Order: sequence, then C-alpha cells, then structure tokens
Amino acid sequence: MTNKYKIFLISDSTGETLDRIFLALQSQFANFHYDKKEFVFIRTQQQIDKIINECKSQQSSIILYTIVDTKLAKFLGTECEKNNIPCFGVLGNLILSFSKLLNQKATHKPSAQHVLDEDYYKRIEAIQFTMSHDDGKKNEDINQADIILLGVSRTSKTPTSIYLANRGYKTLNIPLVLDQAIPSILEKDNKKICIIGLFADAERLAEVRKTRISVNTSIDLKTYTDVEKIRIEVENSKKMFKRFNWPAIDVTRRSVEETAASIIKIYEIKKNK
Repeated sequence: MTNKYKIFLISDSTGETLDRIFLALQSQFANFHYDKKEFVFIRTQQQIDKIINECKSQQSSIILYTIVDTKLAKFLGTECEKNNIPCFGVLGNLILSFSKLLNQKATHKPSAQHVLDEDYYKRIEAIQFTMSHDDGKKNEDINQADIILLGVSRTSKTPTSIYLANRGYKTLNIPLVLDQAIPSILEKDNKKICIIGLFADAERLAEVRKTRISVNTSIDLKTYTDVEKIRIEVENSKKMFKRFNWPAIDVTRRSVEETAASIIKIYEIKKNK
C-alpha cells in the first residue's frame, strides 16, 4: 500500500508563497500521495502548539513553513524535533544568506511583500483593465493595453490574461472567429503594443471544446468541435500572425504559467527595442 502523507503548510502571512513553492516541489515526485492542510497568519506560539497537536494525531505528517520571525521559527523547529515531525523552513536559510551577501539585517516582518506600494496599485489597475477587456470587450481603448493576445476559442487566452494581470500587465484578449474581422487598429503598424498570437493542435482544442459544451448548451456542438473545421481556424490564425509579423506561441502542451513567462519575455524584448 502506498504511503499517504499529511502535509501541513504553515505561513505567517497569506500562504501564497508557500503554496506555490509546495506546488513546484510536489510536481517533481510522480508517486507522492498526500493530503494538504494550510494554516495562514500564524504568529504566536499558542497557534503553533495547536498545529503540533494536530500533527501528532496524524500519521506521516510533514511540516513546511514560511515564518520570518526567527524566535517563532525556532520554537516551531524545536517542537517538531521533540515530536519527531519532519519540518522544513523554505525561506530561513535564504534570508540568512541574502543578509550576509547584502551586508544588512533582514526586517523579519511578516507580509512585507504585500505593502500597498506603487506596484500593488499597478497590479490592481491591470486586473481591472484585463477583466473589463476580456474576450474582445471594449476595444475602443486598445492602445492602453500592454499586451494583446489573439487566438481561436480555447487557446487559454483568458486564464493567461488574468495571470499576466496579476503580474501587473494590462492585457486584452481577442477571440479569432472565422469570417469575423479583427479590430482595424491591429492591422496598422503599431509598434507600441505587444501583440502575440496563441494557437494549439486542432485535436487538443476539440477535446477542450467538448468539455466546454457540457457546461454551455447554447453552442453548436457539431461546428464547434469538428476537428477539420478547427484545423482551418488554427491555420488561418497562424497565417494572420505571420502576415502581420506577430510572434506566436503554441500552447498545446504549455501551462498558463509557461505561456505567460514566454509572453513576458517577448514583451520585455519589444519594450527595450
């Protein structure tokens, strides 16, 4: 029988950083079976005690934590050692190493990355812009976008746009539909806006579209999921990208994060030209 672990993620802030680190970690192990429980805004020894007691009641418990308060982190480590609970701090050594390298003392302030600074408000503005310009809406202020994504249905335009918005990029996405023109401003020589095409294998798109049909009965199943029709859509979109010299990304086997990373790289290259 495969051992199933109980993973406890303990953070003194929102837990977002730790969750992403654990996601990257667990993806490296194919036969890693686990249940996960998250504890956020943990900032007292009393809170730690409660978590330790819960860990003791579980088999195969593992603790991962991001706690910048050195005293609290040490307390957690000591309690885990007493109770033979594997415990890993994912930021402690890194903060210490950076402190030595930069020759300055770390603040050890929880949630320090969540300050309401200029970057924070930039992200909020980008999210608001992106949500109001999803799926071809409000193209009249297209010049305000940092990035414009084009692609046929189900090429991950919306989730990629939202991810980019959370990184601070105003992103507008436009669906490409057969016999439907794109906004005329895109056909002009517009060097300021980063325009990127997304495409995927027709077979993969057909599978994804069939899933969408199950939750949206208003779509014509035969036309929307026909592989040959989709192949024509994709080929037409690729021809358009080539005609206007727009960079294009094959998203067939890419995660949203991987696609976004490529888009940001293209954006930075264009911006620095």
